[in-house]
Amino acid sequence: MREPPLEEWLAVVARELALTATRQDWILPLRLDTLYVGGGTPSLLGPSAMARLTDAIAPWAVLEPGAEWTAEVNPESFDEVLGTRWRAAGVNRLSMGVQSFDPDVLRWMGRLHGPEGPALAVQAARAAGFENLSVDLIFGLPERLNRDWEADIDRALTIEPQHVSLYGLTAEPGAPLGRWVGEGREQLADEDAYADEYLVANRVLTSAGFDHYEVSNFGRPGLRSRHNAVYWSGQPYAALGPGAHAFYPPFRRWNLKSWSAYRDALRAGVLPLSDQEEVTAEERELERIWLGLRTGAGLVIARGDRLGRQVVDNWEERGLAEAAGDLVRLTPSGWLLLDSLALELYEAGCQIPRARPFDGRATLVQIANQKAIGK
Repeated sequence: MREPPLEEWLAVVARELALTATRQDWILPLRLDTLYVGGGTPSLLGPSAMARLTDAIAPWAVLEPGAEWTAEVNPESFDEVLGTRWRAAGVNRLSMGVQSFDPDVLRWMGRLHGPEGPALAVQAARAAGFENLSVDLIFGLPERLNRDWEADIDRALTIEPQHVSLYGLTAEPGAPLGRWVGEGREQLADEDAYADEYLVANRVLTSAGFDHYEVSNFGRPGLRSRHNAVYWSGQPYAALGPGAHAFYPPFRRWNLKSWSAYRDALRAGVLPLSDQEEVTAEERELERIWLGLRTGAGLVIARGDRLGRQVVDNWEERGLAEAAGDLVRLTPSGWLLLDSLALELYEAGCQIPRARPFDGRATLVQIANQKAIGK
């Protein structure tokens, strides 16, 4: 593995931010309430990367006092030296890609860390001064692996994270797993097994004191992900880096995935856009319903919306939702059917109050693509 191209990465990220700021006619510098450095393995960029990133974006964006700054790490590429430098630079939250503690699962996934890797990485993070740590766990794996999902969750609790994010395994077309599934060489968990594992996670984590505050996320009291809440609220967000997705209403845009194509576009003074789509008024309304239902805060239905209320009453009878006045929240069983339930409410002509206006704070999503820093 070659050395990560830190100098190039910083230069083109700053260039993209400068071009984007001009194109969007932003008032500079942006005041960032959250910053997320993720995608790929940012920890491979080395101890100086976060301080250098702050300097690189300073002409266009600065962090607000008390901002949440998250950086993704993998257990095998994180140590106390790196953590101490990152903490000194201002990073105050880590998201660790644990996925599993089962050695067979880790080998199947091609993970480099062993079952003890996460505990050692967490020990290093605590020694470096990090008090806010999130771990990722994956579920819905092929049955043949004989993975004990509840044991994995219990093992995760022993390292005392403040936040847990769940990811259900999917077979993306074109990816190796997608090809294996398409060829019949691998089989994902069936719907019942997938649902059972999701509900087990809800039971174990909430019993341990976590708040299941969003479909896939659990946090200790006061330690929810502020960054992710920007996506779920439907607010605008900026994004930089290969494959990054941004939302500037009414347009959703995404960058070129290839590191070399992304870099070369910016060297030529061109925004590295792969494509964009305009979110129509109808799509925006459906998204507002979907985004509201995916969080524990729930969705407010306009007073007098008889058809919407009938739909929610039916959900309550089936154990999929709980309603209090004009507020409806999905249960964990309802979250498993989120897409279909949101569509059902939309098709009933559900009326929901207008979203709050954008409050002027910006969110910057910095993506460090794996191709840019590893291969």
